[in-house]
Amino acid sequence: MRSGIGKRIKKNYELYLFIFPTLSYFILFHYVPMYGVQIAFKNYLAFKGISGSPWTGFDHFERFFRSYQFGIVIKNTLLINAYELLVAFPIPIVLALLINQVANKHFRKLIQTVTYMPHFISVVVIAGMLYLFLSPRHGLINQLIVFFGGEPYFFLASPEWFKTIYVFSGIWQNAGWATIIYLAALAGVSPELHEAAVMDGATKMQRIRHIDLPSIMPTVVILFILNIGQFMNVGFEKVYLMQNQLNLDASEVIQTYVYKSGLLGAQYSYSAAIGLFNSMINFVLLLTVNKAAKRLNQSSLW
Repeated sequence: MRSGIGKRIKKNYELYLFIFPTLSYFILFHYVPMYGVQIAFKNYLAFKGISGSPWTGFDHFERFFRSYQFGIVIKNTLLINAYELLVAFPIPIVLALLINQVANKHFRKLIQTVTYMPHFISVVVIAGMLYLFLSPRHGLINQLIVFFGGEPYFFLASPEWFKTIYVFSGIWQNAGWATIIYLAALAGVSPELHEAAVMDGATKMQRIRHIDLPSIMPTVVILFILNIGQFMNVGFEKVYLMQNQLNLDASEVIQTYVYKSGLLGAQYSYSAAIGLFNSMINFVLLLTVNKAAKRLNQSSLW
């Protein structure tokens, strides 16, 4: 058996060399660091190291579950991700379907360029733009509100506005970039199907519904599963940059809480336990949704 494996490797060594850098990256930066996960079950002391630190079992997990901030961070994390999944996830699909129907190639390229460009703007710059546009004194939005007879409003200091600002600014930044995969899937649709549909008198909307949408559905399902696999992960940088003491009730998520307790508070074992809890929830959700998609005869990861 070993000789058979050796022969296959020797025969296809170019392919193994091709994937070697990627495998090395994942092994070195994703699997080897898993050794440090054990500090979630220890009282980690830097001068004793990981192996020398005493075991504490599930004490750090119990501490997190009993913390008064547990309900706040879980609630905010779930609401922000659910908001993104319901609002932000379908928009690239719709945008790709609409761009695909544009007949003029030059105009299509213009739309793609305009929608792609915000993706390359730094998150720090995006946060700065939000503060400028939503400033209660000089912000464009508040100037328009005052122009129409309203009162200026400090949006970024209002907990009720935080999630909406976070999600819709993310849509503006990433929706165009996310359409690339769907446009690539639509490029594989046979033109003969559309020609036959036009001959039968189908409208553009009917062609989108019965040809384009079913064709990209496997891609949609795969990306949906991958999104569910990161359901408990909220972009730390943007949340932290938009966060302030006035909107903390709506902006404190697991990632910012781990940063404050782990790096700023030097509670390494406690923050590792929270991170492991977060990863386990994502793992369970990924397995569940993948199995459900497979049972529904849709595409799945495995």
